[in-house]
Amino acid sequence: MSTETTAPTFDLDTAWGLHPQVSIRPERFGALMYHFGTRRLSFLKNPTLLKVVDSLDSHPSARAACFEAGIPADQLPSYIAALAMLASTTMIRPR
Repeated sequence: MSTETTAPTFDLDTAWGLHPQVSIRPERFGALMYHFGTRRLSFLKNPTLLKVVDSLDSHPSARAACFEAGIPADQLPSYIAALAMLASTTMIRPR
């Protein structure tokens, strides 16, 4: 029995956007994301991640949104993991 877990994959070079059934409500700590279709609630506790998610629809790729948000290359893997989680829960989807 294997105990290895694989991290979700996420293509930074794909155009991503907020699912049409998702609403974002800014909060002091970041934001709440609510998916009206799945009734799932997610918390964004990082203002930079919120900036990336908010701008996905206006960039040609997630990489461009991360670059515009000023994410340094050494921090990019943690943002990729967060975006992959949002994609796996259909909060964001490919455009």
